[in-house]
Amino acid sequence: MLDDSLFGDRASFDGRAESDDRYSGDPIARMRERKSAPLTRKVPMASGMWLEDAASGFYGRLASANKQTVTLQDFDGQRKAFPADSIFLLEDEAILLGPPAAKQQSGRARSASGSFHVADAKARTARAGRIFVEGKHDAELVEKVWGHDLRIDGVVVEFLQGADHLAEVLTVFGPSPTRRVGVLLDHLVKGSKEQRIADDIMRRFGASHVRVVGHPYVDVWQSVKPERLGLKAWPVIPRGQDWKKGICRALGWPAEEQADTARAWQRILERVRDYRDLEPSLLGRVEELIDFVTEPGGAGT
Repeated sequence: MLDDSLFGDRASFDGRAESDDRYSGDPIARMRERKSAPLTRKVPMASGMWLEDAASGFYGRLASANKQTVTLQDFDGQRKAFPADSIFLLEDEAILLGPPAAKQQSGRARSASGSFHVADAKARTARAGRIFVEGKHDAELVEKVWGHDLRIDGVVVEFLQGADHLAEVLTVFGPSPTRRVGVLLDHLVKGSKEQRIADDIMRRFGASHVRVVGHPYVDVWQSVKPERLGLKAWPVIPRGQDWKKGICRALGWPAEEQADTARAWQRILERVRDYRDLEPSLLGRVEELIDFVTEPGGAGT
């Protein structure tokens, strides 16, 4: 909860920490900076609003605030404090935070997937059905954006460690009318190895028990909109090169060890705030799989 008493006189509060630095640095340079700086809209802070710190890219819910600091909490529960006069992004608009409005009316909160957020909801007992994704990075991205929905619906997501293992995994799992399986594959395009695997799986296990969908990208990294990394488009990596290492090199990141690509992915994942940062070609496929395994009478409990 935000405490109005922390802010003192509402009329005199300007969203900035109290300090007097009029005589530090170059006063002429500071006057030029103030003159040339663009005006930034001031928005009353409200507990629960989602903000991105413009400097670091940290994205989270406004958890607490006082005259000196603003604390954000991300989807994983991690908290970070920022100076109260920081520039934040609200719906991609640069803003300054002002004192809370006298009366606040807010709409119903939404989860990272865009669905309505169910506060303090307990996770449902896991369904018999499952969603399988091709790798760890896919699973982490799905969890970050759809985790709330999946827990409410009782859907477990597991990763395959490669599409080549799909038939073996499904044989062990045993899909059935009450144990539906949704599968998300990378690079599922016409004529690809993944397309041949998907066609074989559907023939063997049946479309009423298993649904295989995919996105067109070489790797799930590309499903993150390039603008979130300051790019106009993802770099094109020549065939024959390791794609992830090629991406790291193209972006000027270390790429010599497996740990380098792992850190690169975490760097990319941190830039994902919610569903709006992902390409529609991934969004639609994940929603389709969730609907398939949760259809009444289809997945069981």
